[in-house]
Amino acid sequence: MGSATETAAAKETKAQRIERLKLEKNPWACFEEIEAFARQGRDSVLPEWVGLYFRWWGIYSQGDGAGVVGGSGGEGKATKYFMLRLRLPNGLLQANQLRAIADLAEQYGRSIADITVRQNIQLHWLTIEDIPHVIESLGKVGLTPKGACGDVARNITGCPLAGVAADELCDASDLVREANKIISGNADFYNLPRKFKVCITGCPVWCSYPEINDVGLTAIERLQHGRREVGFSVRVGGGLSADPHFAVRLDAFVRREQVLPVVRGIAEIFRDQDVLRENRERARLKHLFTRHSWTAAQFLAELNARLGFELDPAERESPPVDVFRDHVGVHEQRQPGLFYVGASVLRGRITPGQMRAAAELSEKYGSGQLRTTNMQNLLLINIPAGNVNAIIRGLDDAGLHVTATPFWRGAVACSGAEFCKLALTETKSFARWLVEELEERIPGFDQPLKLNVAGCPNACGQHSIADIGLEGKKIKHGSDFVDAYYFCLGGAVGEHQRFARPVGFRCTAHEVPDAIERLLSFYLANRGENENLRAYFARFSDDELREQLAGTALEAVTRDASPGPVPHGVGD
Repeated sequence: MGSATETAAAKETKAQRIERLKLEKNPWACFEEIEAFARQGRDSVLPEWVGLYFRWWGIYSQGDGAGVVGGSGGEGKATKYFMLRLRLPNGLLQANQLRAIADLAEQYGRSIADITVRQNIQLHWLTIEDIPHVIESLGKVGLTPKGACGDVARNITGCPLAGVAADELCDASDLVREANKIISGNADFYNLPRKFKVCITGCPVWCSYPEINDVGLTAIERLQHGRREVGFSVRVGGGLSADPHFAVRLDAFVRREQVLPVVRGIAEIFRDQDVLRENRERARLKHLFTRHSWTAAQFLAELNARLGFELDPAERESPPVDVFRDHVGVHEQRQPGLFYVGASVLRGRITPGQMRAAAELSEKYGSGQLRTTNMQNLLLINIPAGNVNAIIRGLDDAGLHVTATPFWRGAVACSGAEFCKLALTETKSFARWLVEELEERIPGFDQPLKLNVAGCPNACGQHSIADIGLEGKKIKHGSDFVDAYYFCLGGAVGEHQRFARPVGFRCTAHEVPDAIERLLSFYLANRGENENLRAYFARFSDDELREQLAGTALEAVTRDASPGPVPHGVGD
């Protein structure tokens, strides 16, 4: 007969088990256990590390390529390999750091890496024996995977043009770095109910997507006693996946010196909500609003109480209107005579050769500084005017296009079944093939397009805020189950924020280019003057859009329900 403790553990819910394990150990304080696993081999790794604790170090087990259908219980089979996501606050990179990542990807990761939708870079195919050396090598160039996954504050994002954008209200990158120091690696915040996403931006474009972050701070200015003062608006409770919810703006003007206390105060509010620890599917900050009837006024009152002072009332704010947020191309900086060059990294997949080429170009023709973006792209900054053409040629030669079609620029893809145990479909190769097909079929397409590919109903690929969001599923085709996609249309952020509409249309992956070609050809033939895709989709019913996709009237098909929140470590 087992002990009373064993009996109690057997009756635990998933949430109770995870909360117990988190109370028992702060993984950030236990790196020596990872080192011991590396010495003893894969079989020595304890289940609680594979299933939980590794996440605090940016590590999770890699799937076998079959995705969720290859496993059981809603999760695919894990292999002996691991993925490691490293943390890049504000997407800031130096050439020597990018070169070090390239070396590690080549030596340990089968020569691939992925830029994520949260300005991170992730490596794949790592063995347990490799991991300590990889982490130590990253540390030597000032990088870390600590806090890139798990129930912690994830990578804090910001405008990749901080300090150089000609139209920014302020450079907020120092605030991102300081906030990162406060909540990443801090034992006070190692045990949050779920992941916690923060962005702080000083630009008017909102490229870090404050609308879908747990905390979004956006620069705003006011006149105070006849003087211009730049501060921040604050939004809370944004998030995608299950129960998608746009962040709620608080009636508060946050002075620059108040930003760090505000971030800490909101993290404390989230940390201390025991009601969010009862169900893993309802554990994000947004669920205070969607499930527990919190209001913006209630949240602000709690925040002011934590701060010990009251924030000033908010100033009027105008969210950006239909601004494409990818920063691709050549643009003037605020510094006279200098430019930044944005390269489009198709679906975020980048090779060691491309990383080395970008690092070398940034040193040879610029300041050696690079930035990653939330649309999985790479920027080189501080380029003198006379060097711009050399940068463009070098990047193009490396397959990192500065001048690209709307399809190439707009494609975003999650990890998919190639590595993710929750995915239903393969996404990275599919996204590349889809882009190539659309470039050939619709060469005259001239509108910015967000074309987001997600391998399952979860929103790691952010398909719910895309113009065209493709949601992976499996359908019966003949005697086999094949990759297929469900279409969601008209997602937007900014002034016209809305989640993409499920229009009741799905098709096999092979048929997706046909459907998009029909839809966009219909758009080109019938759009109004200066009418973008968001506005175009908004004036048609689901039935009409489905007919444009299918080429004929078609009954709606039901969208698969979300399987729930993305498990530990999956997603960004």
